[in-house]
Amino acid sequence: MNVEAIKAIYFYEMARTRRTLLQSVVSPVVSTALYFIVFGAAVGSRMQEIGGVAYGGFITPGLIMLTLISQCVMNGSSGIYFPKFTGTIYEVLSSPVAMTEILIGYVGAATTKGMMIGLIILATAAFFVDLSIAHPFLMLFFMLMTAVTFSLAGFIIGIWAKNFEQLSLVPMLVIPPLIFLGGTFYSVEVLPPFWQTVSHFNPVLYLVSGFRWSFFEISDVQPLISILMIFAFLALCLGFLAWVFRTGYKLRN
Repeated sequence: MNVEAIKAIYFYEMARTRRTLLQSVVSPVVSTALYFIVFGAAVGSRMQEIGGVAYGGFITPGLIMLTLISQCVMNGSSGIYFPKFTGTIYEVLSSPVAMTEILIGYVGAATTKGMMIGLIILATAAFFVDLSIAHPFLMLFFMLMTAVTFSLAGFIIGIWAKNFEQLSLVPMLVIPPLIFLGGTFYSVEVLPPFWQTVSHFNPVLYLVSGFRWSFFEISDVQPLISILMIFAFLALCLGFLAWVFRTGYKLRN
């Protein structure tokens, strides 16, 4: 494996983050802080506890997941799309670099960015709500696996997209509804039976629920099922990318 090639792609992408610090880091952190102020302090003070947890604390894992998933998809997709858009992808494809090394470089950078923002938001949450983490290592595991999986999903979107409209289609119109309807601000147990059943078809529910369990040991689904769902989604993304690399689908479009 060409480690130097991976490092070159990785550090180039991380340098792009430093050049756009306000957009890449400050903006999502400020946006999430506003959620804490509105829902955690203003609304949360009038809400009943959920599973023995204050509402402000209950929504914290969901808000971290909301930003983590959105940022990983966005960074993963833009990382590979812009070389296609500018034509520099041809330089990468013609160099002695394997497709797996390209994947590790771009997805590794997107994952790192997502983890950085997620941990910053976690630290920010401590200023607004009383926060405790029952299983810190499991919490980090959920964060890391979610970041890797959705960075891969973003990479797939970046390969598929032919223009900026398609690039923003999934992050803007698909991901937010899945996150908001995945138990970010509520427990699915408060929903009518029919909508509880529908919610269990939302893959984000399992991520948010498992992540919340690592904080408070309360969840809408069993943590083991949440872990299995992460691995299933990861396997799906890796399987699709294996097909992409084997066929060269849209890499040269």
